[in-house]
Amino acid sequence: MNVFIGLINGMISGATPILLAALGGTFTYYAGIFNIAMEGMMLGGAFFAVLGSYYFNSWPMGILFAILGALFMAAIFIVFTVVLKTDEFVTGIALNLFSVGATTYLLRQIFQVKGAFSNERIVSIPSLHFPALEKIPVLGQIVSGQNLMVYITLLAVLVSAYVIFKTRFGLRLRAAGYNSPSLDSSGVQTASMRVWSLVICGVLCGLAGAFLSLGYVTLFSENMTAGRGWISLAAVILVNGNPWGIALISLVFGFTDGLGLLMQKFLPNQFTAMIPYIATLISLYFYSIQRRKKLA
Repeated sequence: MNVFIGLINGMISGATPILLAALGGTFTYYAGIFNIAMEGMMLGGAFFAVLGSYYFNSWPMGILFAILGALFMAAIFIVFTVVLKTDEFVTGIALNLFSVGATTYLLRQIFQVKGAFSNERIVSIPSLHFPALEKIPVLGQIVSGQNLMVYITLLAVLVSAYVIFKTRFGLRLRAAGYNSPSLDSSGVQTASMRVWSLVICGVLCGLAGAFLSLGYVTLFSENMTAGRGWISLAAVILVNGNPWGIALISLVFGFTDGLGLLMQKFLPNQFTAMIPYIATLISLYFYSIQRRKKLA
């Protein structure tokens, strides 16, 4: 039973950063932006979360810095793709590489370390405990005691689904991707909707990065996102941007992540670390098969 509970909790922790970034990617997906820069935004958020938490000895400041760091990356993407109208794919690749290089450089220059930085002054994001729920067998051990960011992620799913499908902003956002000339003719600029979608994506990717460096662990290591931004993009593509579907597919990827950690007792960690990415490739393979059947 303890193994089962540990696997479920590992699944939730593994799914949280993927889901947050994927929700950000959902907004850009509906705005008609092929956003592969989530990896860079998340990595920037993870680094600046540690920076803010370390210098201010405060996890809320860490979260604030994470959002600002991710928004800085998003601003670069906005300038090139929305203002200068460069290729989104090429710009996204460049931003991801820039983020890896910039965070590695800043890590070595500010903290004078290579590889990873951990310090007792870094304050982690707390977990929330609900004494009434903890009395419930099994369920209480899963629902209570999760990191604060897990509950924020659940709220983000609800808010994202409502905003995209139930509000005027969401209608305009979808119009920007589906029929931008009609949106422009109504007096709403497609470019402004795409800017807003990238700003929202930056905020959510910043939260994802903050969870990675202040919730999942309490440190920053070089390139610590390790492809989670790409998995988030795959989650968006697999369910065509549906927030509820993204939540489900993120839990699947989180399960493979937790399963990999559990299997480290029996297999080399180099192999178990591959499991989430193998699951991503398999999912995309079956998605491509279904896609071809629909187009045939």
